[in-house]
Amino acid sequence: MTEKTSHVSGDAAGAPVILSNEPGSFAWGVLAKRHPALIQQVRDAFPYGRRQHEALDALLGEITHGVIEPLPPEEYDRECWADWGQEYFGRSWYDAPFLWAESYFYRRLLGAVGYFGSGPWQGVDPFASFKRAELRGEAVEEELRALDALSSVPADERASALLHASLWGNRADLGFRVSAGEPAAGDAAASALVADDSSLLWQLLPVGSSSTVAVVADNAGRELIPDLILIDHILQQRHAEQVVLHLKPYPYYVSDAMTPDVVDCLRRLTEAPGEAGAIGDRLWKAMAAGSLEVRTHPFFCAPLPYEGMPEDLRGEFESATLTILKGDLNYRRLVGDRLWDATASFADLTAYFPGAVAALRTLKSDVIVGMAQGTLDALERSGAAWRTSGTHALIQARR
Repeated sequence: MTEKTSHVSGDAAGAPVILSNEPGSFAWGVLAKRHPALIQQVRDAFPYGRRQHEALDALLGEITHGVIEPLPPEEYDRECWADWGQEYFGRSWYDAPFLWAESYFYRRLLGAVGYFGSGPWQGVDPFASFKRAELRGEAVEEELRALDALSSVPADERASALLHASLWGNRADLGFRVSAGEPAAGDAAASALVADDSSLLWQLLPVGSSSTVAVVADNAGRELIPDLILIDHILQQRHAEQVVLHLKPYPYYVSDAMTPDVVDCLRRLTEAPGEAGAIGDRLWKAMAAGSLEVRTHPFFCAPLPYEGMPEDLRGEFESATLTILKGDLNYRRLVGDRLWDATASFADLTAYFPGAVAALRTLKSDVIVGMAQGTLDALERSGAAWRTSGTHALIQARR
């Protein structure tokens, strides 16, 4: 890992970086409540030994009433984090940029449970049990059954439904039913979009072109399955000759997708009856043929915006006809984790990105750009926590 801290563009000068030091703010809640709770959940999920329990206790103490400590000297990526965190070590966790603090918390959590060590817990995903339980739940069963009805609708309607399923992730059943005889569900999905560039997204992927699509995954489990089903549709309908699915190299945030998670999802699909099983079989064969390829890069677990991506990753995105970034974290890294004016131009803020780019994101943090003034005004008048509650979403794209 050799990436260095990026320099923000001049456009960022007037938009403050999001910190976590305002009590009651969304970012404050993540550090003060979500992270301590997650430490307890991870502790309970595995029969860790005394060493892991002591390390988790020390991390909990540090994030609640201590200061940010650097990685121990023996850690393999200590040099990178020493560079990325040189401004923040010795300060309160709440005074570091929110994106950096979240990222470093998860790196420290992995260190505490021995993920990178040489002992028996090396490489054991502390979030694996959460992912697998969700994947085997009744909700996934119901969503996969809904694919049978969707298989008979026209391709353009099916494309819209599957795009929305991928967008909403853990509300994928809503997306599947957009074109499956439930217009009320479709209306609800459409009204919850704060921006919708879906028509441009499909214009960038005309049928029969020799396109390569890059998809940067977000979560595993119930959210990765709709992504894979959308990829199958893109390949089946010849919107692209190849799809490259970019994954995390190690556990990052609670449920981020890695290669083992893709394998679990493909197995879940192939074991299912009907259309879901057929999709799973096609995707399995697509991986063998190379039309679906999985890749990863250390930068996907770096606390940096995409503007600071290394040249080799930039080259991969540049060679793609379109890069689709999934999820809230990828969006924050794409536009910058700052308190932007919500009407700031998405195209301008992503102009640095190599090639056409699209974002599919359910809103779960404060960052938002590219909104129409009228939409913003109506949502602000509503009094709802629309930026962070996951009740709204967006599809944004630029050529």
